[in-house]
Amino acid sequence: MGDISITNVNCVNGNAQRKSCWYEEEIEENLRWCFALNSILHTGATQFQDIQLLDTKPFGKALVIDGKLQSAEIDEFIYHESLVHPALLNHLNPKTVFIMGGGEGSTAREILRHRPVEKVVMCDIDEEVVEFCKSYLVVNREAFCDPRLELIINDASAELERRAELYDVIIGDLADPIEGGPCYQLYTKSFYEFVVKPKLNQGGIFVTQAGPAGIFSHTEVFSCIYNTLRQVFKYVVPYSAHIPSYADTWGWVMASDSPFISNADELDLRIKQRMKGETRYLDGKTFTSASTLSKAVRESLYSETHVYTEGNARFIYGHGTAYKHNQS
Repeated sequence: MGDISITNVNCVNGNAQRKSCWYEEEIEENLRWCFALNSILHTGATQFQDIQLLDTKPFGKALVIDGKLQSAEIDEFIYHESLVHPALLNHLNPKTVFIMGGGEGSTAREILRHRPVEKVVMCDIDEEVVEFCKSYLVVNREAFCDPRLELIINDASAELERRAELYDVIIGDLADPIEGGPCYQLYTKSFYEFVVKPKLNQGGIFVTQAGPAGIFSHTEVFSCIYNTLRQVFKYVVPYSAHIPSYADTWGWVMASDSPFISNADELDLRIKQRMKGETRYLDGKTFTSASTLSKAVRESLYSETHVYTEGNARFIYGHGTAYKHNQS
């Protein structure tokens, strides 16, 4: 779990003592990322995860789950626009969308900006996190009240299998695959092949967040998630963007059995025709850039042979609640 420390500053020349409060996250062994806090708004634990809501000096309100920063007020638009808009804009007419995870509501918010969308099912396993985000994250309250949104508390795999309907777009806005976390099984080949793909309509698109995608960090899970999806879908596009509050480049992978648009002008036209309001981060040229990976990362992804399975899983650095309980 990320650590919060309070540092005393001794008084000088009679000035009053000040206290400095910092959040520190261990990104990997021998590497930590920290920033100053204004206050700790909430800290606690659910059945599935540890959660914190912090008011940070550089990034505004920040949601932390299992010691990993999930989103920060000042730059969450980069993550959520990148996750949502490429898939919905590539689809010819996205009317139905299923979100796996997404408890904070930001993914639903971005989907609901698309005029063709008639129904969004958001399925998150952790009701306490959802209710917590409803209460504290004011920016998403309108999305939670939208009549097109159906909120389900359940395991996403079980819910997809239970439902008879198919979807135009399925989005994986899941917690990172960490050992002992609640959802690493939802990154496996069997899940993609036997649960996700059969629930897509003709021309349907699947997209998932895929962990750190930096020059050194992409081999944690990004490359194998990409390779795993290549075993299941005909067309697979990896892309990435730098997110300041993550202290790294982040990755997503989009997959379908239908080809994607490669024309930036066409994406821009669809943004103008279909979406309410302006995007802050993503447009056609930005996506073209995001899906043009560096030589080193590109070659690494193309040579990746690891396929993600439950018995052969990869994890990003850190441990979830279940792992901690098993160790105690």
